[in-house]
Amino acid sequence: MAWRSSGATNEALVENLARNGLIKQERVKKAMLGVDRAHYAPYAPYEDSPQTIGHRATISAPHMHAAACESLLPYLRPGARVLDIGSGSGYLTHVLAELVKPGGKVVGVEHIQPLVEMGTGNTRKSAEGRDLMDNGGIRYVKADGRLGWPQEAPYDAIHVGAAAAGFHQALIDQLKAPGRLFMPVEEDHMQHIYVIDKKEDGTVTKTKDMGVRYVPLTDAPID
Repeated sequence: MAWRSSGATNEALVENLARNGLIKQERVKKAMLGVDRAHYAPYAPYEDSPQTIGHRATISAPHMHAAACESLLPYLRPGARVLDIGSGSGYLTHVLAELVKPGGKVVGVEHIQPLVEMGTGNTRKSAEGRDLMDNGGIRYVKADGRLGWPQEAPYDAIHVGAAAAGFHQALIDQLKAPGRLFMPVEEDHMQHIYVIDKKEDGTVTKTKDMGVRYVPLTDAPID
């Protein structure tokens, strides 16, 4: 139903995602209504499709952002700490921050400075985004996303927005117990979402979910 979810406005897009069963939880709907995708997508912001943002990076389709939020929602409580690997234009970083306020924090990680600056600039386009950044609710950093951001670990939830070549133990290590990691993984030339749960006793389970197509997770500089 994703192909039927595009709209003429941010509200229409989100309402269509909900009507088509791609957004199920009211908290996710409210958060996505509160973040105007036009601040983060360079063209056709209300289409339910991925778009290039330059630097060989993309902003994922809104239905994938909704799926990530729905999956991570049990761990997205006020005051929670979240890591967003491959934060790109900053859209999902902002949505996640809406879900963990007040008192929460989302760290967006990108591997090149222009994308860090893009996320920062886009988030500051709205009063809500400026407030979150000024009050420490959102921070963008340049780093190798495959290694996470141990400086502010552990995290209640981790989202990875690019396809990993495997299960990076550094990310699992930076999860709280309990905590959840949502990431695309490439296996045998195919990609699937994996939901990785760390239980209170530290045991880890990996659940294979839908097939997807993401850009690769890398730290390589881009020409």
